[in-house]
Amino acid sequence: MAPAGKVRPAPTPSALDLALYGGAIALSAFLLFLVQPIIARQLLRWFGGSAAVWTTCLVFFQGLLLAGYAWADWLQARPARTQALLHGALLLASLAWLPLAANPAWRPHSGTEPIGRILLLLTTAIGLPYLLLSTTGPLLQATFARGFPQARVYRLYALSNAGSVLALLAYPLLLEPELQGRTQASLWSLGYAAWAVLLGVLLVRAARRDTPRVEAPVPVAPRPRWPAMAGWLLLSAAGSMLLMTVTNHLTQNIAPIPLLWILPLAIYLVTFMLCFDGDGWYRPRFYGAASLVAAVLLLASLTFRPGGRYGLEPGQISAVHAVPLYAIGLFVLCMFCHGELALRRPDATVLTRFYLMVAAGGVLGGLLVGVVAPLLLSDYLELPVLLTALLFAVGLLHTGRLRAAALTAWAVGFVLLIVHLAVLRADVVDQRRNFYGVLRVRPSPPVAGEAPTLQLWHGGILHGEQFTARDTRDQPTSYYGPTSGIGRLLRARGAPSAALAGRPLKVGVVGLGVGTLATWARAGDDWQFYELNPQVVAVAERYFSFLRDTPARVRTVIGDARLSLEHQPPQGFDLLVIDAFSGDAIPVHLLTREALQVYRRHLQPDGVLALHVSNRELALAPIVARLAEEASLSAIRVLDTPAAGARHVCTSDWVLLVATTRAQAVLRDLGAGEILISDKQLRPWTDDFSNLLAALKVWQVAQPPTVRNQALPAI
Repeated sequence: MAPAGKVRPAPTPSALDLALYGGAIALSAFLLFLVQPIIARQLLRWFGGSAAVWTTCLVFFQGLLLAGYAWADWLQARPARTQALLHGALLLASLAWLPLAANPAWRPHSGTEPIGRILLLLTTAIGLPYLLLSTTGPLLQATFARGFPQARVYRLYALSNAGSVLALLAYPLLLEPELQGRTQASLWSLGYAAWAVLLGVLLVRAARRDTPRVEAPVPVAPRPRWPAMAGWLLLSAAGSMLLMTVTNHLTQNIAPIPLLWILPLAIYLVTFMLCFDGDGWYRPRFYGAASLVAAVLLLASLTFRPGGRYGLEPGQISAVHAVPLYAIGLFVLCMFCHGELALRRPDATVLTRFYLMVAAGGVLGGLLVGVVAPLLLSDYLELPVLLTALLFAVGLLHTGRLRAAALTAWAVGFVLLIVHLAVLRADVVDQRRNFYGVLRVRPSPPVAGEAPTLQLWHGGILHGEQFTARDTRDQPTSYYGPTSGIGRLLRARGAPSAALAGRPLKVGVVGLGVGTLATWARAGDDWQFYELNPQVVAVAERYFSFLRDTPARVRTVIGDARLSLEHQPPQGFDLLVIDAFSGDAIPVHLLTREALQVYRRHLQPDGVLALHVSNRELALAPIVARLAEEASLSAIRVLDTPAAGARHVCTSDWVLLVATTRAQAVLRDLGAGEILISDKQLRPWTDDFSNLLAALKVWQVAQPPTVRNQALPAI
């Protein structure tokens, strides 16, 4: 032991130490969050493009993050040489997972339970590398804190979050618009290999100097007590639930695109970075008050929409308003949760336990939103319930005027929650929820002079309706009226020169809805519907009579249409209708070069491919036109606005793909329409590349040029 007065001062980290530790932590965080959209995007096309794919992926990522933090918490108590041996062995084993790729052998089949299959796919594709990346932050920070006890180790946590945010910004802005999926995965694999070398160097350096550098004893903080750890857990869980519920809301009501996965996640991480970088960013009273305003505004936005048919209608504000509103609200509320968490952080000597509880809170929040809520709740109530609870939490954690304001805001929020529940369940005949979302059957709102209908809603999107009176229930409604593109095509089938001659037709339809298209079927026809969600089939058969009333032969194939068509022999369809894009969470894998090849394999040589591209937020007609040009087909667009007084018929946007030699004849049959000319600068979508960001209407300055057909008499 050193003589009194001769104790060496605690060492300070050198520039090389800072570079190695900082570089390894930042690179691991960059890779950790870059791989999430890369691998999740690969899975989307196998699971129907559902927004719930990302939620399930988040649960997986949070679970492995918890496992990584638990491993770091156990490992940091071992000698550095033991750490190097054990962790180094796992590091070498993880290289067997490279290159990054989802195994096609795990693709789902009809009736396969999606959540378990997604978790298996992720485990086989990225399991051990993701686990090891998860351990880097807490493990290296603990090692750094032991070697340099006077250094500000939590700055490394902020650096880790900075690497994460950089990855999340780089993907939608740089990687996705420019690089194919295989290239993205290859670059990530190279980055992982480089990180593994860097981490190996650090492990060896730590093992070589596995001797105390400071002769004075380093004080050790007492083990944290359960009340403190429970607080860490709950605050972390609240932030995680905010992330997932806001992401769910945006992806279900706009589109399940990486940008809308990444934007909330980036905001979530930025708040972590700010709160743990220092004590100046989080001001408790300011963010407490701001959280009250944000939570009340978000609750109100879930229920009130100006101009809604119901006066009060949930989840229907446009993307232009929804994205900034929810982004700002998420930032404010996460600053509150993570700021309160940062105020309660312990001494650096027990930071791995702190990180373990933070990760456990993330997993708890993910499980509550991604697993428990779909099993217990018949509607998306996680977000309004969480917002109401956060209003109460602000009052619980603060005193004085802010507590009084919080209790008042909580009372307002509770009333908004009750109103929201009442609006959701008003006149509901049936309501169901599964992996693919919430289905709600309800009558149309009473309007003087209008015949009543029964409607099917998927979240906030109308997916079909039928007149309830017996003498009118066979009339086509919504997007399938007589002047719509598909209506004009099928009404003209009796004409001698029609694209679809008067013979019985074999028709395939991707997307059932309530079966409205069956009103156009005739005796002798053979119609085959493909539907991803089995609950849609059950609802259509129970509450709507389109499928029962048609004289044609009708069959329904349950499962992802693309996978079903790939497994079937050529069907010889005269008409194949792709009707899966009217909802906002569109399945991109049905709109790619490879998908078009699958469709053409099932069409007769003179068959028609009809794509329904009506969409509130996305301009899809240019995408279809580009694919058509590449396949030497003509794309005929029929954008129909029903005449004034038309009852329960919507504005619709249809694009019909036909052989170029038949385009003018089809235009004459339709009596309306235009031939689209593709934008040469638009890159065709493939299974390995798509850019939904460029398709957002709010981002587009102008539509591709078109050649308009001369005015022809209506049918």
